[in-house]
Amino acid sequence: MKPQGGICPAIASPLVSLAEFTSIVCGRHMSVNENLHPRRLPEPAALLRLIKPVTWFPPMWAYLCGAVSAGAVFGDNFALVSLGILLSGPIVCGMSQAANDWCDRHVDAINEPDRPIPSGRVPERWGLYVALAMSALALWVGGFLGTWGFGATVVAVLAAWAYSAEPVRMKRSGWWGPGLVGFCYEGLPWFTGAVVIAGAPQFEVVVIAFIYALGAHGIMTLNDFKALEGDQRTGIRSLPVMLGPGKAARVACAVMGLAQALVIALILFWGAPLHAAGILAVLIAQFFAMRKLMTNPKGLAPWYNGTGVLLYVSGMMIAAFALRGIT
Repeated sequence: MKPQGGICPAIASPLVSLAEFTSIVCGRHMSVNENLHPRRLPEPAALLRLIKPVTWFPPMWAYLCGAVSAGAVFGDNFALVSLGILLSGPIVCGMSQAANDWCDRHVDAINEPDRPIPSGRVPERWGLYVALAMSALALWVGGFLGTWGFGATVVAVLAAWAYSAEPVRMKRSGWWGPGLVGFCYEGLPWFTGAVVIAGAPQFEVVVIAFIYALGAHGIMTLNDFKALEGDQRTGIRSLPVMLGPGKAARVACAVMGLAQALVIALILFWGAPLHAAGILAVLIAQFFAMRKLMTNPKGLAPWYNGTGVLLYVSGMMIAAFALRGIT
């Protein structure tokens, strides 16, 4: 909103700080409790919540799957595997969560007002500073993983900001947003773990990583259920908003199921029938969980993310061991 006189302060001032500039890029929205709870320094516990450790597991697991699929010998490759897991989880994923929280502070004020920034426990600009510092840290650490590893890190950092920040803000789309997150959570870490160990991407590994990334679109769609109210009020066109909870849940389940069915067919075709049977077993277990989910999609989406997703990622590791013997 322009002040009286019609001059935007960012234009009127010859010197615009980095925080002010990025506020304009991501959309300037006053934190709901910014004036009620002024703080100069954040609470340590709130900073930890800002980077959401609970979200680190999927990319860490995917990186490990990639390393396994490339034939990593953990006695010889322990340092590369450990560094990559640290990079993909606490650093890159943590950075993406901080960036998302900062760019989403106005949405969180509706959906989760107790989040660190809208609650005032993390001063608004601190969210930005943490995200920028962790972006730089990610690129520095990625440099120790070789050319392929550094390139993948650059893509991950750019994708994290593209998802949340204006003017791109891909999370506005219920199709592109979950697709980008699925790519960054499952496909890109798997690819990175494989190329760091093998030195170059192998066709079968890239194909399986890509398919599991597509299937993760369904996981991210179910994750959007928790923000349904805020998304509706702020113009985020997630699939639960566009299709309603019932149809969105059916789309999510279909995407996850079809992706795994394709993996099973490929693993079987490439000559690993026992591994294909193992992935089929976890898919059948997911089918029963999906049936329960459909009885109350909105209410049971968090439950499914704690049960069906565990089965999904278990199939990923089975596929990784299958690729280890195929490639």
